[in-house]
Amino acid sequence: MLLLPLRLNPGDDLRAALLAALRAQGHEAAFVLSGIGSLAPACLRLAGASEALRIEADTEILSLAGTLGAGGAHLHASLSDAAGRVVGGHVLEGCRVRTTAEVLLAVLPGQRFERLHDPATGCAELIIRTRQDPT
Repeated sequence: MLLLPLRLNPGDDLRAALLAALRAQGHEAAFVLSGIGSLAPACLRLAGASEALRIEADTEILSLAGTLGAGGAHLHASLSDAAGRVVGGHVLEGCRVRTTAEVLLAVLPGQRFERLHDPATGCAELIIRTRQDPT
């Protein structure tokens, strides 16, 4: 395991920037161990909701966790607003870093994270492979 600390810049798309950082290092599997910072706007998918929640106001990232890989990103975050209200959910594209995002990745050299449709859940679920695995 390799630890990779990152600082993302204002305007970066959170998901895209994390995936790009992983690819730039030549890796295809990582866990997000920790993440703090700020977003504006933020886009989350809440549990059981049919539509995304878009928050235009400034928010603080209280926690960020998930996986990054060849199959994309699966991230969850807890965010707070100026009144201290907290909301959490699945991080979607369009979450833009407001001032900074400080993230610690645990990179797994030799591993590859993919996402394939799972008929049991109806969702694209994590598949863990070694990079040499041809299937």
